[in-house]
Amino acid sequence: MQTDVKRNLYLAIDTCGATGTVAIGRLEGQAVEILSQTELEGRSFSAKLVAAVGDLLAQAGVTLRDLAGIVAVSGPGSFTGVRVGLSAVKGFAEAAELPVLAISRLEVMAVGDLSAALDAHRHEVFLRLGQSGLAAGELLAGAEELAAIDPPPARIAVCDEAAAALLAPAWPECAIVRVAPPTAADALALCAPRLAAGERVDVALLDGHYLRRSDAEIFGDPTAPARTGNARG
Repeated sequence: MQTDVKRNLYLAIDTCGATGTVAIGRLEGQAVEILSQTELEGRSFSAKLVAAVGDLLAQAGVTLRDLAGIVAVSGPGSFTGVRVGLSAVKGFAEAAELPVLAISRLEVMAVGDLSAALDAHRHEVFLRLGQSGLAAGELLAGAEELAAIDPPPARIAVCDEAAAALLAPAWPECAIVRVAPPTAADALALCAPRLAAGERVDVALLDGHYLRRSDAEIFGDPTAPARTGNARG
């Protein structure tokens, strides 16, 4: 494999959901060929993530320094999962001096001008509202917040039953579009061309896109300031 071909390779990490994924792919023009993807079982991210990345690199016959960049899915999702994934991304990027692009899991789901929703538990959803020609916004929403959104989107992408069950009665005219849960490969296909074009984040400032405070912040000291995540997609 020639060095210039190696430099077309990108890594993506998504540890935001109940299961995680890591993927490696090659960018050719604006198209991404996914070379390999590995699934990580929930609650095993911290133990298996680094080894899974090492295996992917070995299968491709490259090292971290041969990569052109890393795509990090920064949330929303599990606090622990998000933090484990972003810590690994920071370590890899700093060690190999690689550029990083962070993206919201909701943006990965929202192909085109679709809105998207993910189960946030506690009878709430992580919600992305997007309309053609307008900047998308993301928020945490329960039934009250959903009822206040007028007009609701015409179509929304959903990958879990809990989110669909909350949205259907709140927005009866909205078409719920069932999609597969987003993966690292999906994020890579979307973001590798953007990384190649020079889009990136400051790794030192990379933070989770949480949309919700942690349980410690919700049930802990009420005088403590709320944590706000990085809202970049």
